[in-house]
Amino acid sequence: MAKKSKEKEDRLSDLPDSILIHILSMLHDDAPYIQNLKILGSCRGIYLRNVASLVTVVLEFDFDFDFEEQDPLQRKESTCLKELFQSVAHVEKLKLGPCSPLAVLAPLQAVLFDVDGTLCDSDPLHYYAFREMLLEIGYNCGVPVDEEWFIKTIAGKHNDDIASALFPDDQERGLKFCDEKEAMFRRLVKEQLKPIDGVYKVKKWIEDRGLKRAAVTNAPRLNAELIIEILGLKDFFDVVIIGSECERAKPSPDPYLKALELLKASKEHTFIFEDSASGIKAGVAAGMPVVGLATRNPPHILMEAKPAFLIKDYEDSKLWAALEEIDTKSGATTTTV
Repeated sequence: MAKKSKEKEDRLSDLPDSILIHILSMLHDDAPYIQNLKILGSCRGIYLRNVASLVTVVLEFDFDFDFEEQDPLQRKESTCLKELFQSVAHVEKLKLGPCSPLAVLAPLQAVLFDVDGTLCDSDPLHYYAFREMLLEIGYNCGVPVDEEWFIKTIAGKHNDDIASALFPDDQERGLKFCDEKEAMFRRLVKEQLKPIDGVYKVKKWIEDRGLKRAAVTNAPRLNAELIIEILGLKDFFDVVIIGSECERAKPSPDPYLKALELLKASKEHTFIFEDSASGIKAGVAAGMPVVGLATRNPPHILMEAKPAFLIKDYEDSKLWAALEEIDTKSGATTTTV
């Protein structure tokens, strides 16, 4: 039984805390069998919107409880709970099988992308520029900043916030420093920029289906447009949204909401690609599922921002399984919006 439970825990390791919330919303707070659901508390990955999806997930993974470790009352209520799920599944005639976090978006209308770290592996260049320039001015007592500091202080944040973090008593100096750092970054990016693996494959998938698309970034416009041009994506994006040109930058939802407005797309039929916790929070706050790219930022930090699921890059089989299910649910392999 212990081995079976461990296998189920492994299979559920991609489910989000939102599943627990959905389950608990159906139960009494003092129900003994709530203790049996604690296993779900640390699971993450599937974006759910309704109880039907919950039931599909529970039955798909054949989730049950370790009856051997329960008292009679817990066993009785655990059995009732499982029967409840099975009854609802029968009534709704749910199709058992993979439950995609993105399938609820069908028919899909738009896909939104962050830029740095999402379209290209640019974070190492940002880190190098910050490290070298901070070293020049004796920041941190002349000790070079490390990548952990970069991820915590810099990655995904707007330059206004970075300036405040670096020079809390002199915002003007901080902004000037950030401008000079961006100039250095642009020099580096012309020679060393590399696209994320599979980005052109997902680009073709989007184009073949006539979907709307936007780049949404906290980067300065000069940086964003340069990166997009170097990657050959200038004609791919319908709009480019810059955080500083919105009322609030990420992690506020404003940039993503502005993208939806300009594209005339619905958040109910749009998802986002992001690589930073700040960006994921912005997308989630805007009401859209976010596919997180674990290109540089630690997965456990990204998961705290509640993405739908994480992928290594655009070649990840998890992504293509989700896109295939969108196609299946849409009833066609190509859809013009």
